[in-house]
Amino acid sequence: MIGLYRPGDSLLHRMPAGLKLLLLILSIVAATVFVRTPLEVGVVVVLVGLLFVVAAIPWRVAVAQLRPVVWMLLIIAVFQVLITSPSRAVVVCGVLLISVALAALVTLTTRVTDMLDTVSRALGPLRKVGVDPDRIGLLLALAIRCIPLLTGIVQEVAQARKARGLQWSMTALATPVLVRALRTADAMGDALVARGVDDD
Repeated sequence: MIGLYRPGDSLLHRMPAGLKLLLLILSIVAATVFVRTPLEVGVVVVLVGLLFVVAAIPWRVAVAQLRPVVWMLLIIAVFQVLITSPSRAVVVCGVLLISVALAALVTLTTRVTDMLDTVSRALGPLRKVGVDPDRIGLLLALAIRCIPLLTGIVQEVAQARKARGLQWSMTALATPVLVRALRTADAMGDALVARGVDDD
């Protein structure tokens, strides 16, 4: 989900990143506090769906953002049904799904650089207590870059493992992934040092 910005000219695309992040936080808090029935969940889901339409996000792309949390929601739903009720399970899982969908919408309509700049500016006052917002922004940028990078490494190793007939061997997956991840980290560290990141 991270870094999957889709260019566009919708109202959501044109909104400042800081405002979108603030509205995201407020929306998730409001959904958590005020959404109490399955009917309310349904209404909010429709509203969130309309936001995706306004942003001109294809439905396949929208569904792809939510697919990774489906299994987690199923587990939570079963747990909620056992200890509370089916109605409560719908509300809890619905609010979680709404939160993920809203976060995905912000990601899809906001450049990563804009979000990082917003975070750096918001942390500006912390300079007075010795916190470097630029360094935190760099850390976030590296984290965002490394997530798809590590995903690609895992996929490549998994395909190689399958080609060798070792698809059930966790060792054949974990060891190469760990080695490649460490080599990538070393290369990124060398690149940062070469650019004078630690000169101060």
